[in-house]
Amino acid sequence: MTVISISLSNKLLNEIDNLKEKMGFSGRSEVIRASTRMLIADNREKEELRGDMNSILVLIHNKQVEDRVTEIKHDFEDVISTQIHSHLRENKCLELFILDGDAQRMNQLSKMFQTSGKIEYVKLIII
Repeated sequence: MTVISISLSNKLLNEIDNLKEKMGFSGRSEVIRASTRMLIADNREKEELRGDMNSILVLIHNKQVEDRVTEIKHDFEDVISTQIHSHLRENKCLELFILDGDAQRMNQLSKMFQTSGKIEYVKLIII
């Protein structure tokens, strides 16, 4: 097995340690391998989506990155039907996007948020 080095925040490392204990993983590497497999399977499933559909995209982000959210969403107005923005505790924001249209465009939108490095939580829910 290949060994790699990754950098993680203390908060994320604590979450991994908690998962390890609660779920009975043998070590941190096992948690990371399971998480990676889940991300790959989720991505593969979304890549296979075709045609027009409806979905909901949920984001949680720091208030300071609202400009980046706005920048990304403007490139996807063709599939965004409705956006709901709500302020949460600790300077966080919740965004709900109701999407309608091309499945691949929705997948691209979700990926843009996931890979921006600025969004804490991204979940595309297929309806």
